[in-house]
Parts: sequence; structure tokens; C-alpha cells
Amino acid sequence: MKAWVMIAASAVLGLAGAGAWLTLRDAPQAAVNPAMPVMPATVDIAQGEALYAQNCAACHGANLEGQPDWRTPDADGRLPAPPHDETGHTWHHPDRMLFQYTKLGGREALARQGVKFDSGMPAFGDVLTDREIWNILAYIQSTWPERAGAAQAERTAADLANEGN
Repeated sequence: MKAWVMIAASAVLGLAGAGAWLTLRDAPQAAVNPAMPVMPATVDIAQGEALYAQNCAACHGANLEGQPDWRTPDADGRLPAPPHDETGHTWHHPDRMLFQYTKLGGREALARQGVKFDSGMPAFGDVLTDREIWNILAYIQSTWPERAGAAQAERTAADLANEGN
């Protein structure tokens, strides 16, 4: 059950990110709750790709393919790193969740949602700037097929309309 919650949470994060970016890239930032992270109107996908290679590919794969058997917990109960391509669940999540998962790390991001799960995802908030995190997320989203990006955009828009609640 806990593994399923983690997989579902990661999937929701991926979808929301692309949706919010597509929906809100031209929206004024003041229109949304300033406490909620929102993808900037302009992103640097090339920088995101380079930063992904430096910071993410070791676990999530150079081609966003994730680790083998990513849905099966390992000996310590943690799930291997999931893929960020369309075969994974990243596109199932809103931007806000993807951003927080990356910045705060999986355990803290989930704890803030009331989910107790020992995620293996480390926090990158002390390594990457917010802008760099958004650029990485934009790069990942740029690789998805249109249907995945559209679904993720819808989840992000719904999340923003609900102010993350």
C-alpha cells in the first residue's frame, strides 16, 4: 500500500508540472498564491537538460528511463528511481508537487502532504536554485508526448485552482 501511494504521488507530480507550464507560462505571477511554487514564464530547457545529466541521470537514467524494477521496493523498502519519460508516472503529478519533491526531497515533500514514506529521493534545495529546478522539470516535460503533457497540464491547472489543497 505504501509503495502504491509513493508511485501515485510521483505520477501526480509529473503530470501537474507540464500542465501548469503550458497553462500558466503567460499568466501573471501575481494571479496565483505566492506561497505556491509556479513554473516561470520563461525556462531554459537546454540548461535543464545539462543539469539533469549532472544531477539526476545517475539515478533516473540518461534517457529518463529510471531504474529497473522501479515499482518493486528494494531490501530497505525504498522504491528505485522511477523513469521520467512517458512510461513512468512523473507526468501524473502537478508542477508544485514535482518542484517540492525535487527541492525538499521525497520524504519531506510527502510529509508535508501527511504521507509517511521513506523515499530515496534526496533534496536538491541546497544544490540547485529554484530556477534550475524549474529548468530541469521543463526539460523533462519537453520530452513527453503531447497527450502526457496535456494531462499533466490539466492536473497542474487543477492544483493551482485549488491552491495546492
